[in-house]
Amino acid sequence: MSWAKRSASALLMAVVAAPAAACTSEDNSADDTASCVYQVTYDGRTYRDVANVEFTVGAKLGAATKPPCDDTGQDEGEEPATTETAYAVDGISPKAAIAVGDTPDNVHFVAVYSGNELPSEVKKLIAGP
Repeated sequence: MSWAKRSASALLMAVVAAPAAACTSEDNSADDTASCVYQVTYDGRTYRDVANVEFTVGAKLGAATKPPCDDTGQDEGEEPATTETAYAVDGISPKAAIAVGDTPDNVHFVAVYSGNELPSEVKKLIAGP
């Protein structure tokens, strides 16, 4: 094999191997911060994030509390809980689901789960008309 072909092969192998090595890196710092489930408490109930739901934000309800993330299981000087504004979701009881965020335009849809089951009202909203 000529020098040019060996160099081209080596370069190609380096380009292919670099992304694979990056994917197997032991530095999981980005994963560490993203491992907690988004959840809040409001009116004595715990709500968890539900993705891909089309909904309309309703009236302001009050404050919801977001507990600190404890994904390491170690006492590292726990972060304090934070509060965000809770909003009603049109057509759904706040006992089943609410929207939570800083403004009505920037909210998370969260629902009360029974085990791993969503309330029937939320299932209907996800299924659509």
